[in-house]
Amino acid sequence: MRKIIAVFISFVVLLTIVSPLYTIADDTTNSAKAYVLMESSTQTVLDSENEDLRLNVGYLSKLMAILLIAEDIETGKFLMSTELTASQTVTGTKGAVVWLEAGDKMTVEELLKAVIIGNANDAVTVLAEKSEQTIENFVKRMNTEAFDLGLRNTAFYSPYGYYDEREYTTAHDLAVICSKLAKYEFLRPYFKTWRDFVKSGQTELVSENRLANSYERHIGFKAAHSDETGYNIAEGGMDESGSCYIAVVLGADNEADMYKKAKSLLRSGFNDYKVTIAMFPDEMLMPMKIRGGCDSAVELRLRNQSRIVIPKSVSELSSTVVLPEYLTAPVKKGQIIGTAAFYSEKNLVCETDIIASDNVAKLSLAYVFKNILYNIYK
Repeated sequence: MRKIIAVFISFVVLLTIVSPLYTIADDTTNSAKAYVLMESSTQTVLDSENEDLRLNVGYLSKLMAILLIAEDIETGKFLMSTELTASQTVTGTKGAVVWLEAGDKMTVEELLKAVIIGNANDAVTVLAEKSEQTIENFVKRMNTEAFDLGLRNTAFYSPYGYYDEREYTTAHDLAVICSKLAKYEFLRPYFKTWRDFVKSGQTELVSENRLANSYERHIGFKAAHSDETGYNIAEGGMDESGSCYIAVVLGADNEADMYKKAKSLLRSGFNDYKVTIAMFPDEMLMPMKIRGGCDSAVELRLRNQSRIVIPKSVSELSSTVVLPEYLTAPVKKGQIIGTAAFYSEKNLVCETDIIASDNVAKLSLAYVFKNILYNIYK
């Protein structure tokens, strides 16, 4: 039986067989180059080190490819049951594969499973070509999506995760990608599977992320390592209440340190923080006056929809708002107008932007003339 197993997975399996009592220890050892802990729904960073350090992360870059395919499935571009045919492009695919040949057929579900669990590069090729006709177009979309998500420290040059000195992302940017992936519940069964089969049971898939079968709160996402990148993991956990935290650990010296740090970060998230509604409803934000605009005022709102992450030890919050007396047109939707700060007694707990809810154009002679004519003929 042929197997698709990421680099060194055979060693991990052997270790498990020889020493079945081996478990991933919990402590705070850290040899990583960068890490971040993020609350998923608000994308609030709770703990980090070098979160914006640009690094090559190997197969973890596939998470963006998976996000695009998930979007395609959600929008109906294709179904999980859709059967796709491999093109000549799969010939000679490097790295982890399920040995697809031109003309082979697999469903989107099996291809997605092969990518998520087994890192299969030939499966990525088939999905990417179905999505955007060519690999080049798919990579362009990966970068467009990254830009739209506000990820300014990320650049992709392939959907595979091959080592490329030009390609980079950060712990923070990967956590944002994972926060988007966490919303797709139909992906979780694959992210939570450590071992499975495709191609009518002929090809075995084994995940390099051993938290998939050892961490109770695991919902995703991926682990990978290489000589060039070190040990990397993007791990998501969710508790019974639906609270979701994401830990990204990049460039660790060894597998043990990687897992220890990821679990330590997630434990801190669940033990020390909670998501709550900010005690400052949008209704309390009066419309902001505008000078020289087509409208005389604009509605304001909190950027994070009033959801904030605070330490569990905090019981009550007070708020302070900083806003200008008025604005001068033009005003753009989403433009930062001021800030709202939330305090526990005298201690700052968090701060969020107050933004404009709509666009307001600058007043022009053409606009004034148009209004005069409208009122004359009204």
